[in-house]
Amino acid sequence: MIGAGIFALTGQIAQFAGPLFPLAFIAGAIVTGFSAYSYIRMSNRWPSSGGIAMILQKCYGPGAVAAGAALLMALSMVIAESLVARTFATYVLRAFEIEGGPMVPILAVGVILFAFLVNIAGNRSVGVFSLVMAAIKIGGIGLFGIAAIWSSGFQFAAASDSAQDYGVLGFVASVAFAILAFKGFTTITNSGSEITQPNRNVGRAIVISISICVAVYLLVAIGVGSSLTIDEIVAARDYSLAEAAEPALGQTGFFLTVILAAVATASGVLASVFAVSRMLAMLTDMKMIPHRHFGMSGPVQRHTLVYTVVIASTLAVFFDLGRIASLGAFFYLVMDMAVHWGVYRYRREEIGASGLVLLSALAFDAIVLVAFTVMKLRSDPLIVLYALGGILAVFVFERMYLSRWLAPQEVAHDH
Repeated sequence: MIGAGIFALTGQIAQFAGPLFPLAFIAGAIVTGFSAYSYIRMSNRWPSSGGIAMILQKCYGPGAVAAGAALLMALSMVIAESLVARTFATYVLRAFEIEGGPMVPILAVGVILFAFLVNIAGNRSVGVFSLVMAAIKIGGIGLFGIAAIWSSGFQFAAASDSAQDYGVLGFVASVAFAILAFKGFTTITNSGSEITQPNRNVGRAIVISISICVAVYLLVAIGVGSSLTIDEIVAARDYSLAEAAEPALGQTGFFLTVILAAVATASGVLASVFAVSRMLAMLTDMKMIPHRHFGMSGPVQRHTLVYTVVIASTLAVFFDLGRIASLGAFFYLVMDMAVHWGVYRYRREEIGASGLVLLSALAFDAIVLVAFTVMKLRSDPLIVLYALGGILAVFVFERMYLSRWLAPQEVAHDH
């Protein structure tokens, strides 16, 4: 979960929320906590490797609504992958004092291809590698935060520089990015078939990871805010951690942060390529998306790996970090709302879920989505059109492929 989110999104969040940006992570964790309720309840009842696709199918039946929302989730994961890859490139190039230019997409595509090769090498390598990386990542990021706060003498520089009024709307909109930094918890729901006692442990794993993330993110946000003013954070928003490390920890700290970011983002791309290709392979098996071999041999998951890499690379080449993150936020929030509504409407009694919690999760998502859309319409209306076009295209495509929106009769018999 702690991937590029923290490296790429801290600056994006500060740009919207202003000096209050560390609190946006807390707000994001609260909204995510409410969101997680639907996933935990459904995973406890039907632990599977299907994760989100299974949850959607259990709610809406195998129609276009379930398939469209599941595909949005898969696409938001692919988007996350290109976000992480571009972040990797941005940080690595900072070490050579290169900002922007053609090297960013070239390096980004390079790291996606590296992840592709490791994934083809097999599952075990991914598991072991991810575990080692996670330890380095959490330790390193935690140390960075503590060192930055310590060296600032516990002053919060970001607060000193508030010429601009950021307002409630900006803060609420920034929560959309904060939610992206937590959305990795949804991949835990895909591990139902591999976890011991999944009916209990999937939920536990989700709660524990969200808690660890909020602690780490807060540390980092306060660390960045104690080294840099808001204007400096926004100016360096694509590599704000490296920028914050320099005043706090000197040149060595700067380079260490760049290396840490490279490790974290590279491992993030790796885990995400694996998760997405699995999700797409599963959607193919569940007949939710059509499958074309394009003359490729081998299992379906290898083909979906190739699709994943192609789409992520394309995004990394054509979109900048802010736009990729925004696209991911739109796709993810819409999918998340579909899950809550489906659970509320079709499965609430059966899994003993509280209607109030489900509707609160839905309302929080809706409020954040509206605020985010309004802010984006002001600053970058084109990305709102891209997102809307993408979401419509996904559902229209699935409706044509599956020829019906819902299949409730299959839901009713499934006990």
